[in-house]
Amino acid sequence: MARAITFSEYGAPEVLRLSDVTPPEPGPGQVRIRVRAASVNPFDMKVRSGRMADAVPARFPMILGLDAAGVVDAVGGTAGAAVGDEVLGAAVGGSYSEYTLLDRPVAKPGALSWEAAASLVTVGRTAFRVLAELGVQAGQTLLVHGAAGGVGTVAAQLAVARGITVVGTAGEHDLERVTALGAMAVRYGDGWPERVRAAAPQGVDFVLDTSGAGVLAESVALTGDSARVLTIADMSAAQHGVVFSTGSADRTGESLPELVRLAAEGKVSVPVWRTYPLAEAAQAHADLEARRNRGKAVLLP
Repeated sequence: MARAITFSEYGAPEVLRLSDVTPPEPGPGQVRIRVRAASVNPFDMKVRSGRMADAVPARFPMILGLDAAGVVDAVGGTAGAAVGDEVLGAAVGGSYSEYTLLDRPVAKPGALSWEAAASLVTVGRTAFRVLAELGVQAGQTLLVHGAAGGVGTVAAQLAVARGITVVGTAGEHDLERVTALGAMAVRYGDGWPERVRAAAPQGVDFVLDTSGAGVLAESVALTGDSARVLTIADMSAAQHGVVFSTGSADRTGESLPELVRLAAEGKVSVPVWRTYPLAEAAQAHADLEARRNRGKAVLLP
């Protein structure tokens, strides 16, 4: 048996329980890993609360978690990894557990910590995907709302690495962090469009909204075209003619090897705010829902 965090009803963080479960067996192309780190994503909290019940109905008891990094301890056919390999990837069946399955494991570089490796997966693949959907190219200017958040941080770094000029909005206390990404930092709040225009007098070609802070109307005005604005966080997108990106975060695995390479080279990083023992998953959820975090929360089974 193995320990895992499960829940058997929708509700507040307190529905999460430490339970004994049977370790999963890898199928063809899969590996089972002994989990060393599992990141906590906002999606997990939406599923736990029941807000995603229509799109992602739970099969109770359910194990949450999209991302994991760990050591391979069992291999299915044609898995592309061997027992003892250190890997990371998208978890199958939940990662808040001592053991989980990965469909397409990617080798973890020695330079990448377990916490950083687990934190990179979902936010990194999502950032990779939305930049492709926008079609922003080298030499153009991209405005990223929420540039200090998980997806925003990676999107800004990827864009800078591709020769794109990036303007990033953030709270006052995160402006230095955004500047460190290679972006021009602009403070959130009243008057932000004027501050963006001052920072980028050449204009803004595309806008990526990761904040959901009610910035879509002004963003469309900045670009002059709603097709040049994309959000992953604002449910009012259709009212502004803006795409709400809900596609898969590249579960084909095409982007993750590139993201890992960039992370190993120091060109992409995801800030890890705090680690928690597996048994404290409920506290991690409570902290993130109260917006106490300034970076990723990671569980350490």
